[in-house]
Amino acid sequence: MSEVSEAMQAVDAVVANVEKVIVGKKLAVQLAVTALLAESHLLLEDVPGVGKTTLAKALARSLDCTVQRVQFTPDLLPSDITGVSIYRGGEFEFRPGGIFANIVIADEINRASPKTQSALLEAMEERRVTVDGTTHALPRPFLVFATENPIEMEGTFPLPESQRDRFGMKLQIGYPSLDAELAILDAREWADPLDALQPVVSRDAIARAINAVHQIYVDERVKKYLIAIVAATRNSADTRIGASPRASLQMIRLARAYALIQGRDYVIPDDVQTLAVPVLGHRILLSSQALLARRPVEQIVEQAVASVPVPTRQA
Repeated sequence: MSEVSEAMQAVDAVVANVEKVIVGKKLAVQLAVTALLAESHLLLEDVPGVGKTTLAKALARSLDCTVQRVQFTPDLLPSDITGVSIYRGGEFEFRPGGIFANIVIADEINRASPKTQSALLEAMEERRVTVDGTTHALPRPFLVFATENPIEMEGTFPLPESQRDRFGMKLQIGYPSLDAELAILDAREWADPLDALQPVVSRDAIARAINAVHQIYVDERVKKYLIAIVAATRNSADTRIGASPRASLQMIRLARAYALIQGRDYVIPDDVQTLAVPVLGHRILLSSQALLARRPVEQIVEQAVASVPVPTRQA
């Protein structure tokens, strides 16, 4: 069996396992696994009670990896995230913080102070932390799975643009359909199916799946299509600042991972279209006119996608 075929079987098992808990949200589950395979980070922003933390926990429990959950609160310190050196027995001993795990669930990240939020920057970007002049590498795979409530709610601090840009995708789960909510009532009224969830994929298998993503083929025309969409966000009259080259890099990595989840060893334009809003929406700043008109950022990204011709076999 090829490495790509083995990876497809592994991710199918993970997606199916998470869907035992997250009902009726297949795309959200697939995109969460996509972030893991692309070694990216995921931000879930939605109202309370729609399953943000449950999705993070279900993904974590489906993998035989180390997991840390950090509950972000106003009194959380940066050292609680990165770790601290303690003087003991005549020498300094490093005690790792909550960031030292394969999957870090940063629950309600926007309830912590900006100083604590910024403690994640180096870890998310460089996969290492520096404490008292000593650098400590983080394990692989490494995924920060952050949840937050909308910034207009009480007791929250909006994430700065530099912090939001570190997340490969931002997702909104949304409310379930009536049928899905009925299934949730039947399954969770007296018991939590999350408690029965068991790992279905080992850490080594996930590492091999991450390596397999590098083998997914991206045609030159698809790359140009992706770049043209990113450039369209910069040229739009509705944006003050468009998506950066970092967004293009994240998009192509995530597109490879998403194609693998779809059972293909190559990327198609549909993959780019599916990822456009999750990858680009939180990276652009709207113009004053768009803000006054209350135009949703999702609509602006979709217009950027619609403005770029889809490549064809003859192109």
